[in-house]
Amino acid sequence: MNSTPSEAKIKITDEKGFEVYSGITPASLKLKSGNGFFKKAIYQVRFEKEGYETKVITINSKLNGWYFGNILLGGLIGMLIVDPATGAMYKIEDENINQSLVKKSEGNLNAGQKLIIMDINDVDAEMRAALVKID
Repeated sequence: MNSTPSEAKIKITDEKGFEVYSGITPASLKLKSGNGFFKKAIYQVRFEKEGYETKVITINSKLNGWYFGNILLGGLIGMLIVDPATGAMYKIEDENINQSLVKKSEGNLNAGQKLIIMDINDVDAEMRAALVKID
């Protein structure tokens, strides 16, 4: 797990909301690809760093192509019992997670000021004369 900027806090929870990892980027860890018999794992990863927007992504598991190798090599026992029980029938989709965090915008408004968006046709001639074109 990497982030730009680095040293972001990361918290990983499983689909039931249980925390499975907490740390700081960059981090290297192993997640289980299975979550029970014939059930793939799904995780939520939360990236947080002071001054930056919080980012949450989902990590999914997918069916491992080698699972069907059981037809030739492992037979029905491997296909119906061993791989589903151990989680070997699934594989995490992304091996490397790289996230870019966006700085929080502080805006240029002073306390008590409001930003009002108006249609140009609703602006009077005096205000229109003070407008500045932005390219």
